[in-house]
Amino acid sequence: MIDRRILLNYRVQPAVLARLLPEGLRPRLVNGSAMAGVCLIRLKQVRPRFLPASIGMSSENAAHRMAVEWRQDGQPLRGVYIPRRDTSSRFNTIVGGRFFAGVHHRACFDVWEEREALSVTVHSDDGQMRLALKARLADRLSGQSVFGSLQEASDFYQEGSLGYSPRRDGRLEGLELRSFGWRIQPLDVSHVESSFFGDPGRFPPGTAQFDSAFLMRGIPHEWQARGLFSCDAID
Repeated sequence: MIDRRILLNYRVQPAVLARLLPEGLRPRLVNGSAMAGVCLIRLKQVRPRFLPASIGMSSENAAHRMAVEWRQDGQPLRGVYIPRRDTSSRFNTIVGGRFFAGVHHRACFDVWEEREALSVTVHSDDGQMRLALKARLADRLSGQSVFGSLQEASDFYQEGSLGYSPRRDGRLEGLELRSFGWRIQPLDVSHVESSFFGDPGRFPPGTAQFDSAFLMRGIPHEWQARGLFSCDAID
């Protein structure tokens, strides 16, 4: 169960984001901008499908994501590249990158939430990731977003359900989110900080700007392994 999922989004100059992507991936654009961000997700009842929900685990997690596209067997594909994952779960840090996709870093999550408002702060144990967010539910999408409508944003992120993360050996391994019910709500963000997107070594000043944020709650889902990344040769 996705108990709560926040999609925190930045619009990025395409050439800047392209430099951060592995070979074979290219930025997916929205009205001329590349899109990247952070998925803040609280999972509950996580377990193999054949086991009862009562023994499932819960965790807070953060995934830095970059919207990408590539070609495989002559077909265009879309998804996300996930350069970094952080989690409150020690179990995830042990088995991530070994038994399921993505190396996970241990982090402390401080979350306050009510029906209409929330705040989240994250600090990784290795000191490499810090994030802070304060937001409230909004009636409509901000006019400053690159997305023309809430439906356009919803379709964009639903199409990005397949994510590739680096394994411990550096190869990319896929994990696909299959959700049984999809609904996003816009958020009005009063404060946002990200050490990742605020790093001038990655994003020179002005090349990555906050765009929008969306909230999902109470979504049954499955995670399905998709193997190692492969793509057609780029001419």
